[in-house]
Amino acid sequence: PALIIARELPYFSEMLDLAKKYEVPLLRSKESTSNFISGLIAFLNLNLAPRITRHGVLIEIYGEGVFITGESGVGKSETAIELVKRGHRLVGSSPDNIRHFLELRGIGIINARRLFGIGAVKNTEKIELIVEMEQWNPEKIYDRMGVDTQFATILGVKIPMLTIPVKPGRNLAVILEVAAMNNRQKKMGYNAAAELLDQLGLDMEAKEVVKDYDAF
Repeated sequence: PALIIARELPYFSEMLDLAKKYEVPLLRSKESTSNFISGLIAFLNLNLAPRITRHGVLIEIYGEGVFITGESGVGKSETAIELVKRGHRLVGSSPDNIRHFLELRGIGIINARRLFGIGAVKNTEKIELIVEMEQWNPEKIYDRMGVDTQFATILGVKIPMLTIPVKPGRNLAVILEVAAMNNRQKKMGYNAAAELLDQLGLDMEAKEVVKDYDAF
C-alpha cells in the first residue's frame, strides 16, 4: 500500500508522521487524479499480466502481428529478414539482451535494428496469427481450401493458426503477406473459401468458419 497525493498538493504533517509510523510510502505526483489513476492502471495491467516465453519470430505484416514458429533451421529468421526488407517490421518483445538479434546460418548473428534502421523494428504488437513452418512432408495432407480453421491457445487466448510447409521454390515472405491479409479479411467477415463453396453450390463447413472468426 501507498498514499499518493495528486496535483502536487501539500501534505499535512500528520500524514508524514503516520507514514513513518506505519512504514507506508507517501508519494506525490504533478498529474491530475484521473490522469494518474488511468496511467497507473495501464502500467499495472501491463507489468502484472501473466507472461509466457515462446521460441519464434514476431513480425508486423500490414498491421497484423504474425508469430512465426517452427523447428530450428526451418527458415524462420530468413523469412523474417525477407519480410523486413519488404517494408514490414520486426517486433522485439524478446529479452533486452537478445532483442533485434537474428541468426542466419552461413552468415552468423545480425542486428536487424542497426542493419535496417529504427523504422524496421517495433517494441510490441498484438499476435493476430500464428504461422508454424515445417519441412514439407509428402505423406501429409495439407489444407488447400482454408475451410477448416485451426486455433492455438496462448494463456487462454485462442489465436488463428496456419501450418505452412517449407520446400525449395516457395516464396515464404509472399505467402506470409497473403496469409496476414487473408486473416484480416476473415476477421472482417469475408472468407474466400466460403464464397467459392457457395458459388459451387457446396456449403460444407464454410459458414462455421466465418462464425468462428466473428467470435474471435
